[in-house]
Amino acid sequence: MTQIGFYHLLKLPLEAALPKLLEKAQAVGLKVVVMAATPDRVEHLTSHLWTYNEESWLPHGSAKDGEAALQPIWLTEKDENPNGATVLVLCDGMRPAEMAAFSRCLDLFDGNDEDAVKAARERWKAWKGEGHELVYYQQTERGGWEEKART
Repeated sequence: MTQIGFYHLLKLPLEAALPKLLEKAQAVGLKVVVMAATPDRVEHLTSHLWTYNEESWLPHGSAKDGEAALQPIWLTEKDENPNGATVLVLCDGMRPAEMAAFSRCLDLFDGNDEDAVKAARERWKAWKGEGHELVYYQQTERGGWEEKART
């Protein structure tokens, strides 16, 4: 089963938290798929990953760039895994049809949005019922992560 981490964003927005998580995956050689809600959101995140830090470089691509199989980080609005990733990052409440291709999933949700929190709770219940290992992380004051619960 896939280990699914729920990342409760409280202090820093997705745009600040996502690059840090992707840097950690890249540092250990993991391929990642980032699934966002719309093509515009994918384009926004893609642009942001090129510019978020002048001293950092996160190689990534999207359908606009092509060469999916060569991209260590693939951003998409589709339920796909064209780069053979083992890590799936979900933004905007996205939910894939199948988790089996991924050993790890990170579900990032905005803790300041009541609807996003409610939807995350529903995903937690559904994925728990499917037998996945679930871990709940809450963002700290400094933007790090503290594990609060595990199934």
